[in-house]
Amino acid sequence: MSPVAGRPLPAPGHMGVDYERRVDFDRLRDYRLGRAKAALESSECGAFLLFDFYNIRYTTQTWIGGALGDKMIRYALLARDKEPVLWDFGSAVKHHQQHSRWVPKENYRAGFLGFRGAVAPSVGLMQSAVSEIKSLLVEAGVADLPVGMDIVEPPFLFEMERQGLRVVDAQQLMLDARCIKSHDEIVLLNQAAAMVDGVYQDITEALKPGVRENEIVALANKRLYEMGSDQVEAVNAISGERCNPHPHNFTDRLIRPGDQAFFDIIHSFNGYRTCYYRTFAVGSSTPSQRDAYTQAREWMDRGIDGIKAGVGTDEVAALLPKAEEFGFDSEMEAFGLQFAHGLGLGLHERPIISRLNSMKEPVELQVGMVFALETYCPASDGYSAARIEEEIVITEDGPQVLTLFPADELFVTNPY
Repeated sequence: MSPVAGRPLPAPGHMGVDYERRVDFDRLRDYRLGRAKAALESSECGAFLLFDFYNIRYTTQTWIGGALGDKMIRYALLARDKEPVLWDFGSAVKHHQQHSRWVPKENYRAGFLGFRGAVAPSVGLMQSAVSEIKSLLVEAGVADLPVGMDIVEPPFLFEMERQGLRVVDAQQLMLDARCIKSHDEIVLLNQAAAMVDGVYQDITEALKPGVRENEIVALANKRLYEMGSDQVEAVNAISGERCNPHPHNFTDRLIRPGDQAFFDIIHSFNGYRTCYYRTFAVGSSTPSQRDAYTQAREWMDRGIDGIKAGVGTDEVAALLPKAEEFGFDSEMEAFGLQFAHGLGLGLHERPIISRLNSMKEPVELQVGMVFALETYCPASDGYSAARIEEEIVITEDGPQVLTLFPADELFVTNPY
């Protein structure tokens, strides 16, 4: 199902209904597992062993977030011509067996490796786990082929090697597989962005002198979870003299009259993320602030205009300002201020577009890539700054922007 030419991408809501065609989750699951299997078939590997929790979700269509999602205790094995096997935490296994039946029941298994070292490797949990994995590789007839892994704890890697398994990198292959989004993925990304559109309306109403940065963060978290977010990963709130240099976090600073303030809202809906900056002036704005915003917007528009299928990421990066143009000595020091990054189940996927990397290894842009383009411009007053970010999907007709809260001009909240 493709978008209708000339119409906005759908942001259909949270419910499945009988009277409209919305996200088809069976189709989404088939697409993701199919892409992962194709990546495995194209490689030298007999199997992928995945610890990256986004890769696990992509291949098994299961998820545990929060406290357990990043503890390196969940892992999945995808062997050639086999369905994925998932080792998960405690009672989650029975839950998957009852409610996630797209994986064979027997392929959901209990596993535990030690909470990132809290249980010492000498206890033998990793040794037992590798032995079980090796037996499955033997059964699949691929034990003599390399095992592709994405991320790993050193003791687990050492145990794999001790038991005679040759490990190679699978993260590059999985990131390539995840790079081209299906229609269902794009709809979910668009719905996630639509939720942030609404949060920014709330922020503009609340952003006035006497409000603290952390109160805006609390507001954004509350509204996103009320609207159905499954994870608010981060909300940056930067104001006043904190805008330059960019600290990438929030504090309890009080908002004051005339502040320039910018925010980044990072959350996910059904796993699909946003990275969505907007900049505001509180009550009034100065010429210096407006000039900085105008420049950041010009850089943004120049970047968007250069985005289309078949263009190299080096060509897009060349449209963004050099580090020296906005006060930095090197592209490394300025990294993350004028760049683009892929969006999907993960916050930073492919393509990564910047002067730091894209000139060395350019990637051709393709239809179905979704990414966030970020610009930043310090103001001449020495402490204010403008920050803009737009999320973009590459379509057959060119770039389409998903982030719709107004950003053409500096938005003044609650003007005097």
